[in-house]
Amino acid sequence: MHILLTNDDGIDAPGLAALAAACRDWAERVVVVAPREPHSGCGHRVTTDRPLVFEPAGADRWHVDGTPADCVRLALATLFRDGPGPDWVFSGINAGGNLGVDIHHSGTVAAAREAALHGSKALAVSHYHRRETPIDWARATRWMEAVLADVVPRPLGPGEFWNVNFPHPIDDGGPAVPPLVDCEIDPSPLPLGYESDAGGWRYRSRYHERARVAGGDVATCFGGRIAVSRGRVV
Repeated sequence: MHILLTNDDGIDAPGLAALAAACRDWAERVVVVAPREPHSGCGHRVTTDRPLVFEPAGADRWHVDGTPADCVRLALATLFRDGPGPDWVFSGINAGGNLGVDIHHSGTVAAAREAALHGSKALAVSHYHRRETPIDWARATRWMEAVLADVVPRPLGPGEFWNVNFPHPIDDGGPAVPPLVDCEIDPSPLPLGYESDAGGWRYRSRYHERARVAGGDVATCFGGRIAVSRGRVV
């Protein structure tokens, strides 16, 4: 089992370290190719108008001065050029949810989508949390281990990839790992909340107050469960 890890929070992000920790005993080889700098919210942008700097950052670790999609493209075209591609491409763990229509502007999800476009099995994983509450990355690693055991063995159709969202933790004495729930990606648009200040118009809407449909990934994750959704490249 050879896997490729990437993210949109950058090579030094704690979420990437948590993802690598979950995969360490699960895969024979873990290759990390991640952006040198954070690219949150960059969507599926790729770089074709300048050279990309691709540099080592440790054993089986590289960083790229480009986007998450660039990282996947470059890794597949170079590191895996002369042999079989990775068995899986995992993107994350993103610090913040990528639910519903977030998949269109998420760099985390774009990396998984890019991998799926090239025929690789792929999964994006994100962690919703209230802004004032830090993420417990050791707990996120344990939750990712549950995803590896439950979600990854399931079949994916052509052009499909997984989009997984961890909830804000509810410490109520319940199970150590929240239930994993299969759900559709919620199509509800994000609220259009802007405020004018001296610099222009600033987006001010509250993420948790977004519209949602019953049974969709937004409602599932906000309800304290791990939302597991099938994404598609088109």
